[in-house]
Amino acid sequence: MTTPTTSGPTGTTDGARRRFTRVSVRTRITVVIAVLTAAAMSGAGLLVYALESARIERQVTSQISQEIEEFRNLRRDPNTGEPFDDVRRVLEVFLTRNVPDDDELLVGYTRGEGTIATRNRYGQEVLDEPAYQQAVEDLAEVGGTRIIDSPAFGETWVTLVPVTNSQGDGALVIANFLRDEHEELNRTLQTYTLVALLSLGLITTIAAFQSGRLLAPLRTLEETAREITATDLSRRIVEQGNDDITALTRTINGMLERLDSGFAAQRQFLDDAGHELKTPLTVVRGHLELLDPTDPADLEQTRELVLDEVDRMSRLVTDLILLAKSRRPDFLVVGDVELGGLTQSVLAKATALGERDWQLDDAAHGRAVLDEQRITQALLQLADNAVKHTDPGAVIAVGSAREDGLVRLWVRDAGDGIRPEDREAVLERFGRSSVRAGDDGFGLGLSIVRAIADAHGGEVVIRDAEPRGAHVEIVLPERTLGR
Repeated sequence: MTTPTTSGPTGTTDGARRRFTRVSVRTRITVVIAVLTAAAMSGAGLLVYALESARIERQVTSQISQEIEEFRNLRRDPNTGEPFDDVRRVLEVFLTRNVPDDDELLVGYTRGEGTIATRNRYGQEVLDEPAYQQAVEDLAEVGGTRIIDSPAFGETWVTLVPVTNSQGDGALVIANFLRDEHEELNRTLQTYTLVALLSLGLITTIAAFQSGRLLAPLRTLEETAREITATDLSRRIVEQGNDDITALTRTINGMLERLDSGFAAQRQFLDDAGHELKTPLTVVRGHLELLDPTDPADLEQTRELVLDEVDRMSRLVTDLILLAKSRRPDFLVVGDVELGGLTQSVLAKATALGERDWQLDDAAHGRAVLDEQRITQALLQLADNAVKHTDPGAVIAVGSAREDGLVRLWVRDAGDGIRPEDREAVLERFGRSSVRAGDDGFGLGLSIVRAIADAHGGEVVIRDAEPRGAHVEIVLPERTLGR
């Protein structure tokens, strides 16, 4: 039995979200810019309409107030100089002396005598409209303003000012027509709308083009990521400009560089281990195949040889694992170390490596932030190399110093020395210079020293000792020790 699929609000929302995420980033940026631009232009248009409408209302209100003020200031008959005592005469004088604006109509009313209109013929038709007549009737007693919708003139403001004296009463009506103002405003907004639509189209086109150009590095990044495989991490993204996407490109390139370096180190580790373990394994296999189990002497000799080769393989694996760990963040455990005490401790431990004339060149004062165990390991490795390349009783010295913002720790000997052309090679894995007979090392000692120095942000410097021998120095910049 198949359960019917239901689609609730959550399912609908998730589906819409998935469909939206399938839309390209370029399209989404363009749509967002278009929507924001349209909203901004619409808001600007509405704001202009509201402000202009308010301006028109203020203008009409000011015009009405001016007419009322002039009417109330008319107190004496210009012909006789006497105060007015006839309502009709007051209205006639005012309507004769005042010329209405093009969108204004002045009308006078006297009780029982009919209508007195101005010479302005514009708007006379409104006098016959029921809405106008009803407004005048409603305002006859108290006066005021009422807005009506005239079929002929659109929005019309009807303002009535009551007039009363000893000879009767009447009213002055001021009719203001706003149709022309609103039509002009509407034409302006139509022009604005057309310009806004054209601008919106232009902005949307520019946004689509510009977003495509800005996102081009991301498309290149995607294409590069598709081409990268576990066996080829050499591809890099071209860096152009100096913006956020360029910064992202640099970060990705740095990540690819680290990955490439890590994979290269892993391959190198496997190649080195396989190459160096092949020989002792072949030796062990050969002797075991030729072993005579009935010969006790042969058994003992083979046993010693196999144990010796197993010890060599164990040392090799240990050194290779140490080199592999040197790239890990937890390779160092730094702390505050007293340099003088560290130098004395290394010298005391090194005396057990062989019968040599062990000396202390110098011991630095003060403290430094470093991994005491790893630095001790590196210096003892240098001391062990010095023992292998010197005769019994030869001078081997250990020292440390601080100068110019650097911490220097060294081991020098009076032995065979290291040829200048071999000094870079001996710092690589399995790199060896000329060695004495009986030296069964793998050529990993100095590479371990260099790995420890690199982890501290420093370097290994090899030069000739005086009067002869090798001077191998670990140089650590103090400004990077705390990282």
